[in-house]
Amino acid sequence: MRLSGINFNVNMGDIMIHVDTATLTIDDNSAVSQTSGVPDGYVDGDVAASGELNVNASQFALISQAAKSAGAWRAMQTFDIMFYGKTARDEMKVEAFGCRIKLSEILDIDKKGGQASLFKIPFDVTSPDFVHIDGVPYLRPEEIADIKQ
Repeated sequence: MRLSGINFNVNMGDIMIHVDTATLTIDDNSAVSQTSGVPDGYVDGDVAASGELNVNASQFALISQAAKSAGAWRAMQTFDIMFYGKTARDEMKVEAFGCRIKLSEILDIDKKGGQASLFKIPFDVTSPDFVHIDGVPYLRPEEIADIKQ
């Protein structure tokens, strides 16, 4: 059996949630260096990462409770998100550090029914620790050495 979405668990800080779908995208603006229009190496660029969690009402309630404890949605502290999947054959762990959520589509009502309501929760990665894939950081240590938090 190969690794698929059904094999993943997602932890937002210390809350384990079940997601219907989840994404994490890294934007790396490194580029090819050129001399007289001919490639001659590369230059590092800025990086950013963001994603989106889609959850049902019961899972949204868990996240809502954390927001309530913080006093407001925008008062929530940043947290790490870990995506972990394992089968007998494959294993993958992706960690996004210092995530800050922003609510998006919190209502999508279809009076016909037949489908659970989903809540979209976009997030941005805000920590210099950035993203680790199977324990390997995306950024080199020297890229974040002088960044203070």
